[in-house]
Amino acid sequence: MAQQSKPTRREFVASVGAVAGASAFAGLTVPPVHAGEDNTIRVALIGCGGRGTGAAANAMSVKNGPVKLVAMADVFEDRLNGSYKNLQQRFSDRMDVPPERRFIGFDAYKKAMDCLRPGDVAIFATPPAFRWVHFRYAIEKGLHVFMEKPISVDGPTSMRMIELGKEAEKRNLKVAVGLMCRHCRVRMELADKIHNGAIGDIVFARAYRVVGPTGSAFVKKNTTGKSDLEYQIRHFHAFLWLSGGAFSDFLIHNLDEACWMKNAWPVEAKGFGGRHYRGEYVDQNFDTYVTEYTFPDGTKLVLYGRCMPGCYNEFATWVHGTKGLARVSTSAHYPAKSRIFAGHVDSEDQVVWRWKGGRKEPNPYQTEWDDLIDAIRNDRPYSEVYRGAMASLMCAVGRYACHTGQKIKVDDYLKLGYEFAPDVDKMDYDTPPPVQPDEEGRYPVPMPGIITDREYLDTKKKVAKG
Repeated sequence: MAQQSKPTRREFVASVGAVAGASAFAGLTVPPVHAGEDNTIRVALIGCGGRGTGAAANAMSVKNGPVKLVAMADVFEDRLNGSYKNLQQRFSDRMDVPPERRFIGFDAYKKAMDCLRPGDVAIFATPPAFRWVHFRYAIEKGLHVFMEKPISVDGPTSMRMIELGKEAEKRNLKVAVGLMCRHCRVRMELADKIHNGAIGDIVFARAYRVVGPTGSAFVKKNTTGKSDLEYQIRHFHAFLWLSGGAFSDFLIHNLDEACWMKNAWPVEAKGFGGRHYRGEYVDQNFDTYVTEYTFPDGTKLVLYGRCMPGCYNEFATWVHGTKGLARVSTSAHYPAKSRIFAGHVDSEDQVVWRWKGGRKEPNPYQTEWDDLIDAIRNDRPYSEVYRGAMASLMCAVGRYACHTGQKIKVDDYLKLGYEFAPDVDKMDYDTPPPVQPDEEGRYPVPMPGIITDREYLDTKKKVAKG
């Protein structure tokens, strides 16, 4: 991918400081790492929710040599136990996770990774707020990594991940990011054709994830009797500090695949959205988002997001060129059903290209793991951190534009230096969460045009009225 917007080392230092930069690893010699003398790649799962369980299943389904799950970690025992039971029923011959290697707590990630050898693999599927903390430790341990998207939620954590990615590359560590559409064989062929001029010059792109309520983006007041920190982590899509909210977690795939086809990252964003039918829901999300991104050459990408029941649904990405139209995806992430059309109408009689690989497309959730393990076993350079961080950053920029009501350049967003949860690496069960409810149990929400320098007002501050 073209890297026109790639942040510089100076920008990193200015916006983040040296907390997790390359200096943290200064003086360490990193030898090449391999899978181990017995040829079994051992895996630790950190974050045992649905996506983590799915990633572990994909890891153990790779055909290229033995892969075994040997450790699991989560902050909630019920999540870990449910994941273990699910995986044990399906992959008992590839599981070796006795009770003493099932770890609970905010430091459980360390204990799980301590069970691995250099050259083994750690899976990170916790809420994204913890991604840089876990990645930093994996690098120290010499581990390859598969991390779910998004991998950052704001400017400072995006820059931090880029720096950590550079260090991982120096150590010859292979790092995959769960933007699995990049490993879709159909989209890969389509991207190659677009980059070679099949639809001419790209003049416009549009992407949609306009669907019903998704994930844990909708939450009501915490009446569980459990701590607010636990409540927020269990419903992490509802809180910006944990996940970047519905925008970052749900729209990232469509945004990323559009940028892939364009072969560029945006330099500016503007947008809007609002809360319409929240009722008793107290989370920090909008119901609707419309964001216009501008690429370096002036080309526009419009990204549409919506979480409302009873409305017209579309889950697709389209790219318009001077010679025709490309359908990147439709009907969710898989199957892609990609097409190139002679004109700008989605009509089967106008199709000039479709994938000829067979009736059933390979599942990209599996092919992303096939590619990672292949790179490990054949010791090929393999790092998806930069584009994972850039896709996450583009989400943060677009989200900021919608939540503040401001047009914002990517460079200016990075200069803000605002980090939602700078001390997340020190968090334990007794830590107050970075965002807290008011007396009515409601959390601070974005107020476009009123709060314009950050996405929501700190709980203890007041907004001037009038």
